Amino acid sequence: MNILKSDLNIDFLKLKGVATVFSLVLMIASITIVSFKGLNFGLDFTGGTLVQVRYQDDANFNEIRDTLGNSGFEKFMVQPFGTAKDVMIRLAPVEGKEAVDVGNEVVSSLRKAVDGEVEMRKIDFVSASVGEELTEQGGLAIIVALICILIYVSLRFEWKFALGSVAALAHDVIITVGFFSISQMEFDLTVLAALLAVIGYSLNDTIVVFDRIRENFLKLRKQDSTNIVNNSLNQTLSRTIMTSFTTLLVLLALFFLGGETIHGFATALLVGVLIGTYSSIYVASSVALALGITKEDLMPPEVEKEGADQDALM
Repeated sequence: MNILKSDLNIDFLKLKGVATVFSLVLMIASITIVSFKGLNFGLDFTGGTLVQVRYQDDANFNEIRDTLGNSGFEKFMVQPFGTAKDVMIRLAPVEGKEAVDVGNEVVSSLRKAVDGEVEMRKIDFVSASVGEELTEQGGLAIIVALICILIYVSLRFEWKFALGSVAALAHDVIITVGFFSISQMEFDLTVLAALLAVIGYSLNDTIVVFDRIRENFLKLRKQDSTNIVNNSLNQTLSRTIMTSFTTLLVLLALFFLGGETIHGFATALLVGVLIGTYSSIYVASSVALALGITKEDLMPPEVEKEGADQDALM
């Protein structure tokens, strides 16, 4: 049996009540966990010492991480910088030590671990105030994105659909952030970028469903709203499954083969795509139905023809 046929007749909205309770529980749990446990912010947000070094040969990043860990550095990030020989190291602030002293200790540890020369290129300090500014701007970026989406969907469809799409997007972001809070995975700028990408992915899927719902409202005027939404979800199911499946294949490759630098990015997208696929089926459409969407809301406005008044008087 081909599960991707367009004539499927799955009663998605039969579980609307269960899905609503499930989503509310996940969102409340996520907000509670973030409130009490917080996020494990990365060095992009907390500030710290930045050290750039150059090796004579290609750098072995796993060995660098092991060396720093064995030298007593607890929180750090090792990334390539330009070439395979250039390395950028970010370290959390060390109480009672200047950035220059921390940088010299890092270079000294690295030189002891390798036979070749390790050249110091740069030592810099990123203050915590810069990290706080990034946190505020990142949160503002998500809020502005949701507001712009609300306006866009209101203009393209109808305000009830707009509230449904924004509710679904907020649902996806909150649950993804909750996952990072409970797992205490590092939350850095790449994860923030992934959250914005999740918003775009989820919105795209939701818009496809809403387009089909609008078409069916205009074609199937004798059916009730629930049946029309159910038919629309079944008709777009093959597209939803294939899009999610191919996206997840790429993200799994990034997750397992992409390395530590983009591990958080891939994880956030994996969680976001799974939750976004679910929300485009249950959350967005359910909210629009709960707000009482009808075919009258989507009917094009009648345009009065010029001279109609004169014709009526004749």
